[in-house]
Amino acid sequence: MIHKLTTTAVMLGALFTSSAFADKWHMPTPYGDANLPTKIAYEFADAIRTGTDGEIDVTVHSGASLVKHPEIPRAVRTGQVQLGEIFIGIMGNTHPVFKHDNIPFLATNFEDAEKLWHAARPEIDKQLDKEGMKLLYAVPWPAQSLYTKIPVQTLKDLEGLKMRAYSPSTSRLADLMSTTPTTVQVPEIPQAFSTGIIDAMITSPSTGANGQAWDYLSYYTDIKAWIPKNVVVVNKRAFLRLDDDMQQVILDAAAAAEARGWEGVRKTAAEDTATLAENGIKVSEPTPELMAELEKIGDIMIKEWEAEAPSEVGTILSTYRADR
Repeated sequence: MIHKLTTTAVMLGALFTSSAFADKWHMPTPYGDANLPTKIAYEFADAIRTGTDGEIDVTVHSGASLVKHPEIPRAVRTGQVQLGEIFIGIMGNTHPVFKHDNIPFLATNFEDAEKLWHAARPEIDKQLDKEGMKLLYAVPWPAQSLYTKIPVQTLKDLEGLKMRAYSPSTSRLADLMSTTPTTVQVPEIPQAFSTGIIDAMITSPSTGANGQAWDYLSYYTDIKAWIPKNVVVVNKRAFLRLDDDMQQVILDAAAAAEARGWEGVRKTAAEDTATLAENGIKVSEPTPELMAELEKIGDIMIKEWEAEAPSEVGTILSTYRADR
């Protein structure tokens, strides 16, 4: 393991200059080019290149091709890369505020998800700043729903199955659903289903459509459990070394990227859900019994989440609830 980490560090060190004024900036992202967040990342990079007359040339490395997803926050924090995109929930072990959009049934439509983001953003800013990073923008995913090989009427149908997990919150959710949490990253999903490593997952219709989920499962139950986000962060020292004009170019490009994300995801959600059905997956609404069981789990997770950091999480929840 030590040898592997050392090799990675050497490779990254050889690729990137230490100067924040270098023409080349690098931005690893965890998802493939077909996904909305990645498309927006390319547009964001183009806007910076154009706005700085090429003085900052951002290269997007999609699909975890440069840095594996769990390692992206560290790579940005340590300056091995200047920018990075992450699924914010993977930082849940760093501080509970990063779990805000992975809590089931707290915000299940885009209007509420935007309000939750506005409530959480100041706390996210504070924590990222402590980590040596600056938040630039967020792009939401469609609401997360249930994919299975078998039809699901109640939680009893899932008992004992292996559920894909990808963050601390999804691991806890799998436990509460009486399933076994199994960590699987997006590129590994098809093989994990095909080889029996996992039997079920909760994720977006976009992930299912882009990964051709109809090749390895048959059912999609539209529980709309939560609306998570990817965030793009920049190394704070690299950003602060830029002059004011260049900083403003990046901030303007980030604001435009976030606006496109919230607008585009609504269309993407409908299109990708339709794609699942068109390719043979049975798309259905959850039974009242299943929803009642899941909402009870959501209540448990909200209380547990607040208990982890009563001050910060309490502020997020009170601000969010006052705005609804």
